[in-house]
Amino acid sequence: MIYHLDLTTVWAFIIAFAVFAYVVMDGFDLGIGILFPFFAVGQERDQAMNSIAPVWDGNETWLVLGGGGLFAAFPLAYGVILPATYPLMIAMLLGLVFRGVAFEFRWRDPRHRALWDLAFTFGSIIAALAQGMILGALLQGVTVVDNAYAGGWLDWLTPFSLLSGIGVLVGYALLGATWLVWKVEGTAQAHAVRLARVLGIATLLAMGAVSAATPFLDYAYWQRWFEMPGVMLTAQVPILVVIAGLLFFKTLNAGNERMPFLIALGLFLLGFTGLGISMFPYIVPDQITIWDAAAPEQSQIFMLTGTLVIVPIILAYTAWAYWVFRGKVGTHGYH
Repeated sequence: MIYHLDLTTVWAFIIAFAVFAYVVMDGFDLGIGILFPFFAVGQERDQAMNSIAPVWDGNETWLVLGGGGLFAAFPLAYGVILPATYPLMIAMLLGLVFRGVAFEFRWRDPRHRALWDLAFTFGSIIAALAQGMILGALLQGVTVVDNAYAGGWLDWLTPFSLLSGIGVLVGYALLGATWLVWKVEGTAQAHAVRLARVLGIATLLAMGAVSAATPFLDYAYWQRWFEMPGVMLTAQVPILVVIAGLLFFKTLNAGNERMPFLIALGLFLLGFTGLGISMFPYIVPDQITIWDAAAPEQSQIFMLTGTLVIVPIILAYTAWAYWVFRGKVGTHGYH
């Protein structure tokens, strides 16, 4: 298949960017929720929560852009992917609701703080697991007949989707741990460093397991990864993962506070690159390409005009928020 840059391809990259931005900016939020039970009640948990308080509720902006962009720019894919993953989508949204409500009520209802802490953790785990399983369900294949989903209610539930769900769960936990290494201090930071070491190993193992299983899902994946001459480029991804893994542990053991988080984000970027290699130009693997699913050109132009205005504004206020709250988090908040 000949790849060419056109409006449809531009929209595919916009949606990919929105999804990756969500992973980057909400991944460590979810990771902190996943790790919440491992931190001591009181000061450690308060520091962890305060570290994301100024930014957490704006990160879902990118999820809305990704989902809304998929509906507007690729309606056919939207109409196939959602019915194929409805239970997971519902679980993810409910998890995000649990997390958001728990975040707010934890401070306003201190008598039931233990309950809200549990809801915060439960919502984070469910949302992260569901996101990973959606990815796995999409990669393993969706039954499509006459441009409509023709599978069953539970086709998404397979060992591979569970593996990818656990992989995303562990990866988000790593992002949360490394964020806390950077942003908190005292016993909470020391605890985060210990967790980051364990989760670094777990994340690399999960990435290796998912990567090893993916080529066996479909021969097309095998061709994209291992046939010459493409293998000369695709081989760079696992090599870079190994290098990033070594640098991660080197910087973490050296006491660097910021680099482990940035390298963890780099691991996610490499994983996202691998996903692109496996799928592109299909939006529903080996069933529907981005051109098959695309909205009319006039609609894409209209939406692109708005996107070119809105996305820079979102990036600007997001960057400003992170800049304002760039310091460390103590017992009583940022300083």
